[in-house]
Amino acid sequence: MWDERYSGAGYAYGTEPNDFLKSVTDKLPSGKALSIGEGEGRNAVWLAQQGFDVTAVDASSVGLQKARRLARERGVTIETVHADLADYSIEPVTWDVIVSIFCHLPPPLRRDVHARTVAGLKPGGAFVLEAYTPAQLALATGGPSTEELMMSLRLLSEELAGLKFIHAAELQRTVTEGNHHDGTAAVVQVLGIKPR
Repeated sequence: MWDERYSGAGYAYGTEPNDFLKSVTDKLPSGKALSIGEGEGRNAVWLAQQGFDVTAVDASSVGLQKARRLARERGVTIETVHADLADYSIEPVTWDVIVSIFCHLPPPLRRDVHARTVAGLKPGGAFVLEAYTPAQLALATGGPSTEELMMSLRLLSEELAGLKFIHAAELQRTVTEGNHHDGTAAVVQVLGIKPR
């Protein structure tokens, strides 16, 4: 599915970073950043432009090829890893920042990835997430078509135990990210810090 979505000439979700990520970038510790479910590179490239040493992981080789192209066009370098998140090892106590933007996974895998994310952060490291909530189904402006793939603040509070939330909210906002995220959206946002 994702190779097909990313095979068009343009960028399915645009080339600009996610608004929430952009708004919290100045609150992130510098250093090594991991972006999971990165797709075509817009968020990884943004982070590289801000001076982060970025690794972008995605299951789509087509998306990552476009991510490398976008990085070249913007004059930065990112490392790309073609892997399913079920198989990708998030090394413990390694990352200063981990980013998950609209990375919707089946619940068992999501819980596992979130646990490995908390473990993967260094003390003082930050996790940035934006995802759709179940209320998004009625809005139909992007995202998964089933509720089980959506997230809520209650679920994330459980799954990200060990992080201190600096920002945590469910809200509606306008999302304009390419052809597939366009319009009023119901989202959950988290900025969590791993205590030192």
